[in-house]
Amino acid sequence: MPRELVVQLGWPLEWERLIAHYAGLDRDEIRRSFAAFCVARPAGGKFAHRQTDGPAGSSPSMKWVNPPVAFMLHAGLPRLLAAGAVVPGLHPPHRTANAPRIALEAYPGLLARELIGRRSYKSDAVAGQSAERRQARVDLVAELERGAGRLGLRLSLEDRARALLLDDAKGDHLDAALCLVQAAWAQARSGSAGPGYGLPPVIDPIEGWIATA
Repeated sequence: MPRELVVQLGWPLEWERLIAHYAGLDRDEIRRSFAAFCVARPAGGKFAHRQTDGPAGSSPSMKWVNPPVAFMLHAGLPRLLAAGAVVPGLHPPHRTANAPRIALEAYPGLLARELIGRRSYKSDAVAGQSAERRQARVDLVAELERGAGRLGLRLSLEDRARALLLDDAKGDHLDAALCLVQAAWAQARSGSAGPGYGLPPVIDPIEGWIATA
């Protein structure tokens, strides 16, 4: 969550307590709180942003529609914590933890834009699942296999996996592959200073950071 939003709403400023509080709200409460926050702000600046949103080009994490990032966090993050995941820079491992699971925030659109610009490659609506978007997926997968882009990693695919990425017009499988490449880049930097995993040496302990941004 953006620190500005958390402070304005009077929510806990310690990350674990913040997530516990957030998980305890229902979606209607979240929507009402965020809508009231936006109404009180000027046009063009309705949403609060995290520091990582600029470098990543990501949607505000408080959005509840198009895309509903706030509800993704509400549904997913408590499950990750219940599974014992460590979130670098936000949620360190317990001292007794042995080989903890590492959870990183990735954003497929960040890598996709680096490889094919702002071309759309997916659509949830059947009417939007066009030949142009399929060609964008073809080009995006080709760039991933070629190892293009600043991450310097090449995605190795068998024919069946490649067909799955190309035929999924909603883009869920391709988005997962993009996040996989970002996670691989971060994993190679897991022993670096600060939080590691290629994250900046200092990140806001409320907001976190998107891998590779």
